[in-house]
Amino acid sequence: MVASTHWLASAVGMAVLEAGGNAFDAAAAAGFTLQVVEPHLNGPGGDAPIIGHRASDGHTFVVCGQGTAPAAATTGAYTDLGLDVVPGTGHLAAVVPGAFGAWLDLLARYGTLPLADVLGPAIGYARDGYPLVPAAVRTIGTVERLFAEHWPTSAAVYLPGGRPPEPGARFRNPDLAATYTRVLAEAEAAGADRLAQIEAARRAFYEGFVAEAVAAFVREPVLDSSGEAHAGLLTADDLAGWRATEEPTVAVPFAGVEVHKTAAWGQGPVLLQQLRMLEALGVEDADLGSADLVHTALEVTTLAFADREAWFGDPAEGDVPLDALLSSRYAAERARLVGADAADGLRPGSPQGREPRLARVFGTPAAGVWPGRYEDATGGAAAGTGEPTRGPGPGGGAAVGPALDVGPAPDVSPAGVTRGDTCHVDVVDRWGNLVSATPSGGWLQSSPVVPGLGFGLPTRAQMFWLEPGLPSSLAPGRRPRTTLSPGLVLRDGGGFAFGTPGGDQQDQWTLPFLLHHLLGGLDLQAAIDAPGWHSTHVPSSFHPRTSVRRGVEAESRLGPGVLGALARRGHAVHDAGPWSLGRVSAAGVRPDGLLHAAANPRGMQGYAAGR
Repeated sequence: MVASTHWLASAVGMAVLEAGGNAFDAAAAAGFTLQVVEPHLNGPGGDAPIIGHRASDGHTFVVCGQGTAPAAATTGAYTDLGLDVVPGTGHLAAVVPGAFGAWLDLLARYGTLPLADVLGPAIGYARDGYPLVPAAVRTIGTVERLFAEHWPTSAAVYLPGGRPPEPGARFRNPDLAATYTRVLAEAEAAGADRLAQIEAARRAFYEGFVAEAVAAFVREPVLDSSGEAHAGLLTADDLAGWRATEEPTVAVPFAGVEVHKTAAWGQGPVLLQQLRMLEALGVEDADLGSADLVHTALEVTTLAFADREAWFGDPAEGDVPLDALLSSRYAAERARLVGADAADGLRPGSPQGREPRLARVFGTPAAGVWPGRYEDATGGAAAGTGEPTRGPGPGGGAAVGPALDVGPAPDVSPAGVTRGDTCHVDVVDRWGNLVSATPSGGWLQSSPVVPGLGFGLPTRAQMFWLEPGLPSSLAPGRRPRTTLSPGLVLRDGGGFAFGTPGGDQQDQWTLPFLLHHLLGGLDLQAAIDAPGWHSTHVPSSFHPRTSVRRGVEAESRLGPGVLGALARRGHAVHDAGPWSLGRVSAAGVRPDGLLHAAANPRGMQGYAAGR
């Protein structure tokens, strides 16, 4: 079974399974297809953390497809340009593209099929065309002026005839098809051996013609979100020196299962912290549809995300006290901070008695509470100032809390700044192997198309702080603390892969899904369909790194009684409409041995398939 955020990727994954491939082959084929059919959400130049489980021996692993900062990416390289933050778009935000290498690494270690069988469907869709989803067309329309006036290489691909394509119209990317085709040709020239072909494909991308084109283009200044044109720091040597790596998952027990995530170079452990705190608060006895439960979940979310800001980062550059952060003792200590009303500010904890530290923009702590940095009514931001402001959301709802209704910032600005969205795929095969992957980055709106390649670069460097001494401060060769967060649930006799797009919301939208499935007994589809919510009080990982004081986005299907009760507790509740939050999918093995999968109905784009 395959479940993903786009029906074509799900169909491609199923075709590979029916042709005899395993879950790892199918996930890679679906991943390459997503690079074509959801170009506003991911691309070959993006990022891709992957979690897998091999059923034959119980081996569970992470393939890290998060690229690293260039060797020249020092704090001084940015501050010498007069910048105090990494731009959210353009060349200066580029890190090493990791997605393509991650899928190749998964294939080499665990796949069975030749590269042509896995990459072929993506080549076909790029060459022959596919129906472009309305969301992609809206994104192109938002940045049309940027493309037309400043990014001509992007205009050449995404403004055919000088204007955005029509929703659902056949859309082709011949340059991307040619790139994939040349990579495959160089792979097959290495001989018939499958592993030799995959390695040759990697060399073509990271040491050959792709790396050469990327390095040449990055030397040319392009307009970015700073309002100025800048050349980039990424070089061919940066690409040649990078490889996807395999590492262990991190996991905690919950409700009789084990929940697995990446380590703290990604935000995944915040989900594990939330589950630990909810367990300490006795959530197994809670009414899952009640205001009490939603309030409690929101409060543990803000605590976990405050810890993310204080402690998460690439462990290659600093000590992340992950064992302490995920311990039941620490969870009980943090859970005692949950009160009857919505708490203000940021309250990171002190694992092992260590003092937390947040970026200066969050203010100066008083009694362990940082003021935070919140949006004001004009869209600006300041530390500790301004009351929460929200307006009509994707579902057309209204604010029901003490908030001024001024309208939320769009997910994508005309300058190409993106507050985080991506795609996702889950696979389970006949043998019980599992894959969960959340590829992202290389968004068409945030980085100009590399001439001749048909895709742009990742802008994940915007997640670094230029302030030194923080767990996620910029350093050459370091991984940015990504929001990308695939997950696995394992139990005796099986388990399931799960995840969602959504930037900072990924490990919030999957929380009610897991509670409804693991505690409420709903099947995967019903748990995905259940009303969702998330906190916007948590700091955004994306430029300009602001949040909404005590902000909550909630689906109206929670009911007016619940939304009103949350508002009375001090949450700035915004009714996001009935079906608007989350794009969760899942696939796995039921306790009775049958396979099951589910996809998100919101947006009418995700699809689950199997037999």
